[in-house]
Amino acid sequence: MFFENRNKEFERIMKGISFFSVLLLLLPFQLFGKVFKVTKPSELITNAIALASPHDTIIVSEGIYNQGPIIIDKPITMIGVDYPVLDGELKGGVLTIKADSVWFEGFVIKNVSTSYIEDLAGIRVSNSSGFTIINNKLHNTFFGVFLEASDHGLVENNEVIGEAVDQYNSGNGIHLWQCNNISIINNHVSKHRDGIYFEFVDNSRIIGNRSDHNLRYGLHFMFSNQDLYEKNIFEKNGAGVAVMFSKFINMYYNTFKDNWGQSSYGLLLKEIYDGELIGNTFDRNTIGINAEGSNRLIITNNTFIQNGWAVKILGACYNNTISENNFMYNTFDVAYSGGLNENIFEKNYWSDYTGYDLDRDGVGDVPYRPVRLFTYVVNQVPESIILIRSLFVYLIDFSEKVSPIFTPDNLVDAQPKMLPY
Repeated sequence: MFFENRNKEFERIMKGISFFSVLLLLLPFQLFGKVFKVTKPSELITNAIALASPHDTIIVSEGIYNQGPIIIDKPITMIGVDYPVLDGELKGGVLTIKADSVWFEGFVIKNVSTSYIEDLAGIRVSNSSGFTIINNKLHNTFFGVFLEASDHGLVENNEVIGEAVDQYNSGNGIHLWQCNNISIINNHVSKHRDGIYFEFVDNSRIIGNRSDHNLRYGLHFMFSNQDLYEKNIFEKNGAGVAVMFSKFINMYYNTFKDNWGQSSYGLLLKEIYDGELIGNTFDRNTIGINAEGSNRLIITNNTFIQNGWAVKILGACYNNTISENNFMYNTFDVAYSGGLNENIFEKNYWSDYTGYDLDRDGVGDVPYRPVRLFTYVVNQVPESIILIRSLFVYLIDFSEKVSPIFTPDNLVDAQPKMLPY
């Protein structure tokens, strides 16, 4: 009986211990790795890396470390305490990661030199998998974070602030080339050529970032497929955001704001196929969405407010659905090139709609034609924009709605909403 009770008590205790705790008890102690400390700038970080074995940890104390390029070539964790500074002194790049499973956190990296033949960066990741770059501050770094031929990585909660003045001698904030399964999350990128740059990057995510005051694009996206960008803010960039030559791109709940200029867009879409734009806000841009050669897109539940042009559709755009959006107080809601429309406009709210709703179902009884003839005139003669508030413009727009000649006859919202979503 004594042994039976002891066995039951043992089983009860073991049930209360988590699987992870049991695993920790069973693992050999030496598997947890050693900890190396660099306590002052006179100690070399490179020496600590050389002494470390895979899965060891290096802790670097605060201070200014002017120690030349640092290369991490083994899977280790490097953590800065109170933000130690790795100063490149404008002599080249600062940190290069060339191993899998590297964790790098808590540093200030600054002063990367400008180069016209090399893509010098504050943090460069090359042919690495399973890396984490988190909670760092990169200032004046030419290229901030540069990822190449890498996969399954995380770049999160970093501050990447440049000092770019001209496009020809500036780099990008977060730059990815030929990568797969990368997450770019909650970073602030500012004052670079492009804030975030994707080229040949698949199955990746851009979530919760702020990209502002960049010389060209807040986000520049090329030859990349099956990616998501969500809940980002792109504000006051030179030319807005460009997504080009890509497939299956989903764009959810982003804000495109205050991107003004002769060639500026909230969002430029060029040769994009089978994507979704849902829940985005386009606020005070020269052009909200400029689409060319883009097909089978779902554009729904977005808000276009106080833009010059809300949506500008150029050639070769087919089978797109623009539905259940708010078009509010834009100078022009839709501009369309060509006499044939093969896109669907339905159930949108148009602030310029003046129809009525006799059956009180929330849908206007009179179809709405969102394309004004004056948009056609402005495209041909940009200087004519000075006539926009004139009686003449009102008359030609009214005549085009009654009897369309220059705009597609079937470009019409047959079910305009009476109230905004």
